[in-house]
Amino acid sequence: MGQRAVIYARVSTTDQSCERQIADLAAFADRGGFEVIRQFKETASGTKSNRAVRNEVMALSQARKIDAVLVTELSRWGRSTQDLLETLHKLAGWNVSVVAMSGMTFELDSPHGRMMATILSGIAQFERDLISERVKSGLAAAKARGRKLGRQTGQRPKSDKLAPKVLAAVEQGRSYRWIARDLGISKNTVLGIVKRHRENP
Repeated sequence: MGQRAVIYARVSTTDQSCERQIADLAAFADRGGFEVIRQFKETASGTKSNRAVRNEVMALSQARKIDAVLVTELSRWGRSTQDLLETLHKLAGWNVSVVAMSGMTFELDSPHGRMMATILSGIAQFERDLISERVKSGLAAAKARGRKLGRQTGQRPKSDKLAPKVLAAVEQGRSYRWIARDLGISKNTVLGIVKRHRENP
């Protein structure tokens, strides 16, 4: 019997189906001589940080119960280049490879795998640099338009929003400690709201 493998299929939205991926991967596994022990289907955005089903696959890998994860393409598995690289390193430590349906196998302990890891690391850094550049460019453009960035002096979004409730509770004779606990804020925040109200009724 061939390597023990699981099939992992993912779609982004509930109106999509994993069935086509499952069928294609089952045929691919049969051609490649893999012993498929489980099929996993997940509905989650490509960038979603917590994928419960993928976590199950990782747990099986860590328990050394499988040798390979079969996917139609790497974008089905990784959330980003950095995430892909990190999970590939973890899987490599457990002697588990990710096999894309193109036939490309990602084993980081092989020369080919190490080369891919180097390339992916470079791409991940490039992505991070691009994001940083876009953020800085956006902030500079906003500043040039005269927009003030960040929380401005005197602004207290949360306490200002809760001020009416705090003052109403004070009028009802509630203690500052009770109000703080009831609204999920600190006693100092309650004191500050009351103080500002008394100074500027």
